[in-house]
Amino acid sequence: MSTVVFTAPAAAEDAERMRRAFAAASRGLQVSPSGPEVWGWQGRTLGRRVGASWLRVVSAPSGKAGGRLWEGTALADAAMPRAVPRPRLRELLDWTRGPYAYRAELTEFVTTPAVVAGSPVLDRDPGLPDAWWRDLRAATAAIATVPTHREAVRQSWIDRNLRTFLGIAPMRIGDCTTGHADLHWANLSAPALVVFDWEGWGRMPVGYDPGLLHAYSLTVPAVAARVRREFADVLGAPAGRAGELVALGQLLQACSRGVHPHLAPLIARHAESLTGTPVPRH
Repeated sequence: MSTVVFTAPAAAEDAERMRRAFAAASRGLQVSPSGPEVWGWQGRTLGRRVGASWLRVVSAPSGKAGGRLWEGTALADAAMPRAVPRPRLRELLDWTRGPYAYRAELTEFVTTPAVVAGSPVLDRDPGLPDAWWRDLRAATAAIATVPTHREAVRQSWIDRNLRTFLGIAPMRIGDCTTGHADLHWANLSAPALVVFDWEGWGRMPVGYDPGLLHAYSLTVPAVAARVRREFADVLGAPAGRAGELVALGQLLQACSRGVHPHLAPLIARHAESLTGTPVPRH
């Protein structure tokens, strides 16, 4: 089965533009690349090891730079308690060249690998120890304590899209928490837990983060069952179920655009088991 992975931009000129930006950031921050390229979603980011640090360059059209995703890493570094294991930010560098703006983030290099490289979807049972699951629960609980005005999931998205992708009436979200908002297997390391990629964190429905992680685990039923056991107190409550449904709706929207084709029927089946309503086919 195939899945969408994080790869270089489809257009060769965009890939070369990002490589030139990475070289400019390396010069500006006085570091030297020493590891392979790691591309982010649709080639929007490019990261490499640079000695004892990690350098990640993000790009956006110059008129769209700034905002939630642009500022997420820096704001998370300042706001998140140390109980949340994550790479620490060391330096930032912003510049604009032509029609594009760039932000370079220099963080500490984490030697522990991600559970899955290059894709958010679980491809095997990683055999995570009990201590790892305890650390994940502790990390999500610590994230939930952080006050913020950042919105990771908006009620307006729910109102517009839930019927389209889940076939159910939009619910009004009353119980919110602070979360990571992109909790998947390429953003979690093992055997020691580190949580990567903080650009999208913010306020979200209770149950969204564990619901997202569970959905990305459906390809490995034993791990999906473990996620539900670990977060049973959240996902088993009405508010948590609502948040999980929002996560499933957003994933089905992504699947409708060709992302994770092998995951789509698993998500649809799970959503139908929660709602009792057939999921619209797209």
